[in-house]
Amino acid sequence: MHTTGPIGGRRPTRRTLLKAAGAAAVAVPALAPAASAATAVGADIRADWDVIVIGAGFAGITAARELRARGKRVLVLEARDRIGGRTWTDTYGGQLIERGGTWVEPTQPYLGAELTRYNLALEEDEPISTTWLPTPDGPRQFTPEDGFGRMGTIFERMFDGSRTYFEKPFQPLYRADLLQSLDKLSLRDRLTQLALTPAEELLVNGQTAVYAGGASTAGAFTMFAHWWALAGHTNAGWNDTMRWRIAKGTKALLQAMIDEAKPTIKLSSPVASVSESGSLVYVTTTSGTRYNAAAVVVAMPVNALNTVKFSPSLPASLTTATSQGVAVSNAVKLWIHARKGAGRVYGQGAEGGSPIPMLLPFKETSEGMLYVAFSTDPTFDPTSVAQVKKAVQQLGATLDVIGVKVHDWGRDPYARGGWAFRKPRQLTTLYPEVTFTSGRLSFASGDIANGWSGYIDGAIESGLRAARQAAGEE
Repeated sequence: MHTTGPIGGRRPTRRTLLKAAGAAAVAVPALAPAASAATAVGADIRADWDVIVIGAGFAGITAARELRARGKRVLVLEARDRIGGRTWTDTYGGQLIERGGTWVEPTQPYLGAELTRYNLALEEDEPISTTWLPTPDGPRQFTPEDGFGRMGTIFERMFDGSRTYFEKPFQPLYRADLLQSLDKLSLRDRLTQLALTPAEELLVNGQTAVYAGGASTAGAFTMFAHWWALAGHTNAGWNDTMRWRIAKGTKALLQAMIDEAKPTIKLSSPVASVSESGSLVYVTTTSGTRYNAAAVVVAMPVNALNTVKFSPSLPASLTTATSQGVAVSNAVKLWIHARKGAGRVYGQGAEGGSPIPMLLPFKETSEGMLYVAFSTDPTFDPTSVAQVKKAVQQLGATLDVIGVKVHDWGRDPYARGGWAFRKPRQLTTLYPEVTFTSGRLSFASGDIANGWSGYIDGAIESGLRAARQAAGEE
């Protein structure tokens, strides 16, 4: 949910990237039967599986596919009754929606390779017509070009120097000498350093607050700066991260991976414990079913790792990460269905203002328009139409709300948080150790990607790495 809005004209070269013919069909996950042959892992002990993957989100399914390509017998255990993890393709108002991760960017290297591999078509968001932004005198209507242009100018000042301290964005600690001091800063610290005018501050602090989980003091300056660097160190590149969607949903990509690899997938199988004993790893579900394998890929959100009992214990870096949390713990995503009239309106609030600090238009329906919104306010009831109407009015916009579809990722027992956003000092104290293996265990999650942490691209990156580790290649 990262944006400063689509500003300016469209880049014609972008369209040439997107001439994909069709998309893979969304289907029920293929559940291949378990292989009957055993794999020798010791003199007298044989594993039921070569690798068990815990989690059927993008990190887990990527790892499973790569391991299947290496000839491994792979079992995927998924806690939910669906694939996708923190991505979740659904329908509302007669339209395909994403209750979790939504936007994709074809120039992100790992995701872009998958879009090409499966020939998946993309769909571009239509331009915003009206923009409401906070000012010292209250919400004010701007043209998109003016409003987003003003924000972009501030962000360019905010991240000035990123070409130096994130010289190689996919090697985030390449300039660790420069990052040691910068990683101490919160977003609030950096905004204070800029000495912005009250009007300038209001244009951006709603975004810095919601990304960080509700307060700019909670999020690391280096997290936002890292995204900016990955997007090419430009406002135009940053805007493009919320411009495209997979035409048939994120599930279409996941299903294409599953159809190719055909791993065995067991849904509704939350894991209670993972223990290493000799040459085997034993994975026990909450129902008491026990499986074993020569290696395990733990593809769970970092915030949820502490719901599983590990023996031996998690590595120190991951123990710290799951204790502190990486993903925003009070993240709520809303899909608002409103009657016709407001149009393609974008609304953004100031930090500490509306409990909905960001509202974006999506698609027309037979009755009106769908909007996507985010909240990190624990006192807000996103299921209340009355509260949603009031929150949107505080942005300056007026919607005649028909209904709301909500998912509270913070209260989701298998996520315990939404989008990833590191806290101050986490980059320099947790990396690169969080990406290493621990005995026969490898860890995968978009939360601990070297590159696009918090994005599908990062989840795929981490799944590829974990598969290599589980196969003994690094």
